[in-house]
Amino acid sequence: MKPEKQEDGLYKWLGLLVVVVGTFMAILDTSIVNIAIPKMMAVFGVTEDSIKWVLTGYMLTMGMVIPLTGYLGDRFGSKKLYIWALTVFTVGSALCGLAPSNSFMIVARIIQALGGGMIMPVGMSMIYQMFPPEERGTALGVWGIAAMAAPAIGPTTGGFIVQYLDWRLIFTVNIPVGVVGVILAILLLRELPKRPTKGFDWIGAFSSAVGLSCLLYVFGESSIDWNDFTNILLILVGAFSLVLFVVNELTHPDPLLDLGLLKIWPFTLSILISSIIGVALFGGVFLLPIFWQNLQGFTALQTGMFMFPSAVATGITMPIGGRLFDKFGAKPVVLPGLILLAITTFQLTNITLSTDPHTIMIIYMLRGVGIGLAMMPSSTAGMNAVPIHLIARASALSNVVRQVANSLGVTILTTFMTNTQVTTYYRMAEKVNWFNSGSVYLMNAVKGLFMQGGMYSGDAQGVSVQVIYGVLQRQALVQAIDDTFFVTFLIVLITVVLGLLIPKQKPVVEASSEDHQVIME
Repeated sequence: MKPEKQEDGLYKWLGLLVVVVGTFMAILDTSIVNIAIPKMMAVFGVTEDSIKWVLTGYMLTMGMVIPLTGYLGDRFGSKKLYIWALTVFTVGSALCGLAPSNSFMIVARIIQALGGGMIMPVGMSMIYQMFPPEERGTALGVWGIAAMAAPAIGPTTGGFIVQYLDWRLIFTVNIPVGVVGVILAILLLRELPKRPTKGFDWIGAFSSAVGLSCLLYVFGESSIDWNDFTNILLILVGAFSLVLFVVNELTHPDPLLDLGLLKIWPFTLSILISSIIGVALFGGVFLLPIFWQNLQGFTALQTGMFMFPSAVATGITMPIGGRLFDKFGAKPVVLPGLILLAITTFQLTNITLSTDPHTIMIIYMLRGVGIGLAMMPSSTAGMNAVPIHLIARASALSNVVRQVANSLGVTILTTFMTNTQVTTYYRMAEKVNWFNSGSVYLMNAVKGLFMQGGMYSGDAQGVSVQVIYGVLQRQALVQAIDDTFFVTFLIVLITVVLGLLIPKQKPVVEASSEDHQVIME
């Protein structure tokens, strides 16, 4: 092998290491902060309505900056933009760690999101430009360890820090990592070719910022009050803004997000599959902690430990899936992963209060294997179909769609679970009355247990009714979680059908070898 070839090969993997460091740090922060919310409420002395802006402000800012990454990367270069994003994220993390009040924390989180929102799409774009098509699967598999494992281990890490250490470490631990990442980026990364731009798309930037902010604000709520006129108004404004955005992008000579890329079927297919897998991933991350903590009484740290094997399985499987993709193409890797994801999700539709948590952990771990096999190969196959000079724009578009899909999907699952729990509870509770012989027998049995403990008859009767209704509430929540997993299973089945549509042969990127040679030089 020639020395320059060896140097190019070493550079690619060193560059990937730099991107993985930044990506892992940024994505981990989005999931780790949730655990510290109750602690911050106590420290700052604020209510839930005030503290929610620590999360909402970060999410809204990310939604606004992600669409800008394609243009900014073309205008200033991916290396400069990545260094800038990593620097801003690190500075924002330091400010979060020093925050003396909730208002200061919100501002610091917005600064943090200005950088954090760009790290993932810019990093993905750089990987596609640094690696030739035949190596992108492996590279994206390694990168996917950071992108997909970070949300899974976030609750575990956050629970440990909050329970045993200082909660501010959640933010300040980013400082040394960010400083090292910036130094490595300056020393190791090469500037990638810039794409000439015809001008900034102001209408697209404004309409996307308004549209995404309004929709992400509403759908980012854990439960949406549909009777609140503000939510309805924000959805209408958001929808109108996005319609304006689409019309503008299709007619603008140099659009902020190139929607014309959706004409490339493998790319569009990959976005659909990746978005649905993301909903399935975050749906599991959302539902199982509720089951383990609210119903089985585990702490946040214990819950995180039960979820940790899934993160490890996903992290191990992603590079393997990427390597298999490079050898065999997307379909032979993605389809088995999607089928495994569907099977394991269906198995979670039958969990009960007596289900062994270790059994659930094993099922969830196998579910992580399915996600690891399916996520990155499907995404890589789609991006390989995009001309290399449009990779930055394609990365921005893909990340925007997935961000909105994840927020919308988790909100739909949350709303469905809440409504199902209420409906199931009232359906069961209406059968508990003095005209139902089974109910009377049960209440008398429970009443007798309390009376044996020395409680008066009247008090025992009142407590027995409370106990029975408490049991009904728990059973209703279990049923709601099972039904929500079933809805998730139906959603995953859609990806299995889409997986059948993946082309058997890997798409060939137009002029990819020439473009890649220019980049490496």
